[in-house]
Amino acid sequence: MRASGILMPISSIPSEYGIGCFSKEAYDFVDLLYEAGQQYWQILPLGPTSYGDSPYQSYSTFAGNPYFIDLKELIKDGLLTEEECRACDWGGHEGYVDYGKIYQSRFKLLHLAHERRAWEKEPDYVKFVEENRDWLEDYCLYMAIKHSQGDTSWNQWPAPLKEKRPEAVEKARVLYQKEIAFFRFLQYCFFAQWSRLKAYANKKGIQIIGDVPIYVAFDSADSWSSPELFQFDEEHTPKAVAGCPPDAFSATGQLWGNPLYDWEYHKKTGYAWWISRLEHSRNLYDVVRIDHFRGFHEYYAIPYGDKTAENGKWEPGPGLELFDVLKANVENLNVIAEDLGLLNDEVRQMLKDSGFPGMKVLQFAFDDTESSDYLPYQYEKNCVVYTGTHDNETSKGWIENLKGHERSFLREYINCYESPVNDCVWALIRTAMASTADLAVIPIQDYLCLGNEARMNTPSTLGDNWKWRLLKDQISPITVYHIRELTRIYGRLSKTVLEEELEAEAEEETVEKETAAEKEETEILAEKRG
Repeated sequence: MRASGILMPISSIPSEYGIGCFSKEAYDFVDLLYEAGQQYWQILPLGPTSYGDSPYQSYSTFAGNPYFIDLKELIKDGLLTEEECRACDWGGHEGYVDYGKIYQSRFKLLHLAHERRAWEKEPDYVKFVEENRDWLEDYCLYMAIKHSQGDTSWNQWPAPLKEKRPEAVEKARVLYQKEIAFFRFLQYCFFAQWSRLKAYANKKGIQIIGDVPIYVAFDSADSWSSPELFQFDEEHTPKAVAGCPPDAFSATGQLWGNPLYDWEYHKKTGYAWWISRLEHSRNLYDVVRIDHFRGFHEYYAIPYGDKTAENGKWEPGPGLELFDVLKANVENLNVIAEDLGLLNDEVRQMLKDSGFPGMKVLQFAFDDTESSDYLPYQYEKNCVVYTGTHDNETSKGWIENLKGHERSFLREYINCYESPVNDCVWALIRTAMASTADLAVIPIQDYLCLGNEARMNTPSTLGDNWKWRLLKDQISPITVYHIRELTRIYGRLSKTVLEEELEAEAEEETVEKETAAEKEETEILAEKRG
């Protein structure tokens, strides 16, 4: 079935306290998606972010980001006051997140909210803690110890804590029990609020596309609590780390620094950790976008300590076996494979055999060969087309920066020869929506024709990423109308919306007939009286 959706990070939702969250504005955005005839809302990873604020570098692959907790709901519950929230410094620009000020303000308020109720006596809280104990206790302990150690990474902790020796762990549980309880509270709030928002979206016929990074961060509860999952030596130091080799975009490659999986260990356990991870993701989202799909066929291993990615080498991954196990053990597993980048025939075959839809990005389509796999006439139906992703320029910024043959080829292809850039952006969106891809997902920045000031991330850079936010009322009713019309024209309206439109048309026709009948009856009576 043909469908479409919008890519919009939670952090980019307009809200009162410095960053997008699970507030009324998030529910308003769901309503907007519905009015625009969309069936999907794609978001970025929901995990608690670490240094650099990237959602792809999280302190946990299971926990949620406390920045997304709606403070207004805590005010409504009597846990905070409006005066306390207004007294905080949330940054000086509504269009960008000031993560430093958010960190200082949010945690101060959340500590107050935690202290104002005996949460251990709340049935829903107790139930949440019990149901999530497998990951929750290690995460909360990790964060409590981390704060006690000046927020340093676990590999810099004293050896008994770094190595998670039982006596040191038990001592820490007692010593930091108040801080551990605080982090439990944060996760309870996060999941309670997210569950309500997701249920509201689902009731409106909107499915959530979540994002699962292939790797976990080294500075995370996952790598500290379960070192056996990774390629660590006896001192818990990585033998090699993740990244990408040198290419046309980077002469020295990309050094991500994430720990690599010990795939032999995972295989021996029947991929139990992966089953748990995807089951958790399935509960969070309706569809899971798995990042860096090619890394499951073979992964790039860079010697630990290297300053660049130049000396890495490709190593075999688990291949299709992992996904066969996941399909057999995780119910209703709905996956989008992020298959971007340089692929070989073996990776393409793995994707085909998996049955998962891959991704097509129009910004990658217009090269000198004029025969890219990303050109719409090359698509199979089983794929998801994007104008761009969170890692790309906005479409407007990209078009403005195109030169030479690529620029002329794009304008020819989308029939936008001398038109203004904004017209070209809409023509590019139309190209995606008209394609044979089963699903089309458009970043909200493109529907608003925003330039690179609204870019979400520039890979391999620090400083200005993950900050862009939508302004209140920036999406006008006329934009919603145009989105809906494109969705209708290209057969991507949801069945529910179509049924409602038909019902509305039928009701309008009935009213018109009844009005006409009443008018005719009035005229007949008038003639008789005359």
